Amino acid sequence: MAYRVRPASSMRHGNGRAAQIPVARNPAPRRVVSEETVVRGGGRYFLSHGTIDMGGLADALAVSRATLYRVTGSRDRLLGEVLWWLGSRQLAEARGARRRTGVDGVIEVTMRYAAAVRRSAPFRQFLADEPETAARVLFAEPGRVHRRFIRAQVDIFVDVLGPDLADHAAPEALAYLYIRIVESAIYAELLAGRQPDLDLTEQALRALLCGAR
Repeated sequence: MAYRVRPASSMRHGNGRAAQIPVARNPAPRRVVSEETVVRGGGRYFLSHGTIDMGGLADALAVSRATLYRVTGSRDRLLGEVLWWLGSRQLAEARGARRRTGVDGVIEVTMRYAAAVRRSAPFRQFLADEPETAARVLFAEPGRVHRRFIRAQVDIFVDVLGPDLADHAAPEALAYLYIRIVESAIYAELLAGRQPDLDLTEQALRALLCGAR
């Protein structure tokens, strides 16, 4: 705790000078940082480093590690939030660039997104350097990435297929299968130790959508 001093007339040294009594000073206010700020800062850090180091991110945000953990809960959870934030932005760009309609339009969005993710050097570095963490964050429930992409895919079905969606099986179940196929391509090295085959992925997605009527 920091202190300041002030003279006290009621207490004097033998030389007659007033003694200096330490008086507690109010501690500096703790910096408040929102989860949104942390996630955005984490996204920038991830794009620069291909990972997230909690100490490095805390320094970049000018907060303590304790504050960072208090806001995020854990590194895995923060990675999940960051990967979803980055991925959802990329998915929005793919949806905005769509030119086709119907099943072709749905697949166009997916292939644009998959190609962009595969081109991401930071993301490829993360998969290569931290495969166990990546699998845990991307596919397990605490990261919430997989579940969020399923919901996003349902929205794409509704947006692109429109009334034709009524001809398909339950949208949530269809989106689950659809995303599993997409993940098998994007994360081929992580899941099977092989390079992705986007042409085969497109064929599988088309077969799923056309066969689910």
